[in-house]
Amino acid sequence: MIKYGSDTIRELRFESFQERIEVRDRQWVDIELRFVLAADTPGPDDLIDLTALVITNTEGRIAQIVPQDEGIDCDYQFTFSEKEQLAAFVNGDAMQQKIAKRVSQSADKLW
Repeated sequence: MIKYGSDTIRELRFESFQERIEVRDRQWVDIELRFVLAADTPGPDDLIDLTALVITNTEGRIAQIVPQDEGIDCDYQFTFSEKEQLAAFVNGDAMQQKIAKRVSQSADKLW
């Protein structure tokens, strides 16, 4: 993680994920990822509840990956490697199927 205004980089390694998928509208899907970090890569001490917000289109293609603290934007950004780990999870077959199912379930409400 990189804190805005700092030159210190702390590289996190994610061990597991738990997702919450919400279809926002006809174009965007919000995925909140909670995760377990590897013991040797603890998160920043000044964050209370670090999560990742991954925004995809309804086909599951990632548009944005944003760190959040207590559900709102925070003063950090993910490193390239961290984004790769998060993207690999979201782009995996199991998550892509969950996204497609959620979009399908929401289609009647949105359209």
